[in-house]
Amino acid sequence: MGAGIEKPGLIDHGTGLNRRSFLKAGAAAGLGAMMPWGQAWPDKPKDEVVRVGYIPITDAAALLIAYDKGFYKEQGLDAVRPELHRGWMPFVEAFQSHRHNVSHFLNPIPLWMRYGTGVPVKITAWDHTNGSACVVGRHTGITSWSEFGGKQVAVPWWYSNHNIILQQFLREYGITPVIRSQDAQLAPNECNLQVVAPPDMPPALAARRIDAYIVAEPFNSLGEVQAGANMLRFTGDYWKGHPCCVVVMHEADVEDPDRKAWTQAVTDAIVQAQLWIAENREEAAMRLSRDGGGYLPFPFQVIDRAMNFYDPAYYDNPQAIKHVEWQQDRINMQAWPYPSATKVVVDEMRKVVITGDRSFLDELDTDFVVNDLVNYDFIRNSLEKFPAWRNDKSVPQEGNPYEREEVFKI
Repeated sequence: MGAGIEKPGLIDHGTGLNRRSFLKAGAAAGLGAMMPWGQAWPDKPKDEVVRVGYIPITDAAALLIAYDKGFYKEQGLDAVRPELHRGWMPFVEAFQSHRHNVSHFLNPIPLWMRYGTGVPVKITAWDHTNGSACVVGRHTGITSWSEFGGKQVAVPWWYSNHNIILQQFLREYGITPVIRSQDAQLAPNECNLQVVAPPDMPPALAARRIDAYIVAEPFNSLGEVQAGANMLRFTGDYWKGHPCCVVVMHEADVEDPDRKAWTQAVTDAIVQAQLWIAENREEAAMRLSRDGGGYLPFPFQVIDRAMNFYDPAYYDNPQAIKHVEWQQDRINMQAWPYPSATKVVVDEMRKVVITGDRSFLDELDTDFVVNDLVNYDFIRNSLEKFPAWRNDKSVPQEGNPYEREEVFKI
């Protein structure tokens, strides 16, 4: 990728495509066989109680703080304590079965769910921006992406921006990503990728079963503190203000006029939480940690580092922060789901190496997905109510804050 690569914004045109055709194609796709629950999507009654599900990563911060600080209640909603899951597949299953009505997923997961398996999911906001990185084991001596040849690298799931960004770097440096057994012979220019659950990444790195991993925080912070990991690059220093996890809801809640007030109130509470976190970063880290509210099973030291430690002088060997002028944070808090970024995700997922039947990706029209997968109405209403969101450095500080060009810079 070259410096300042620009991606176009949303294009409005008739595609002649409709959701039914995509669901029909998705039902026939081989990816459905990967899902333990098959292809039956039960129609559950509407639930007035906010039931949040989450993975123990800082991506979930806004959903958790909205509960902890009482923002759901402030918006007139009943809410139960969010429920933690430790793997993406059981988490997806819990959402599909309506165990949760608000969740956060890695950005491309809803793409796979909606068009690859027919799950009626909608993206309603971004949880945050940035908040991810790639770390390498000290045993490797790696200081550059050009040294990934012959190495074993972990991603949290094939459908993740981590996988997209990793493979962008590998291609840029002439390394070929492959997916093979861990004991397979690799050519000097091949890097073997594998899916590893985030909690298993630091132990695997410490045991030298993998050489590097790219994932959401706080597992990079945890790797630094407990597993002898060196920071190679913060992903938000390569793709400026990129999405990682997104807020998702069931299509029935988003599209039903009788649920409009409920969905809007949930969205308002999430934006309130993001703004509070941005102004109270250290306290937010404490509330999230096991030393505070106990939402994330990590000590305050790890969560605080994951949210707040972003020092170019410290991260200079290797240089993990190259674009100080961008004024990004290790994690930023803003919710607007930029159509330009969704376009990047859809287009890049067609290029990456993954397992399973990926044929549905080739059938998707990018602009159709941008309009069909994401609902922009509720989040725009919320951001108009809380204009302080525009102060976040992942939001363009000049011009229309709802539009931007995606910037990638090695």
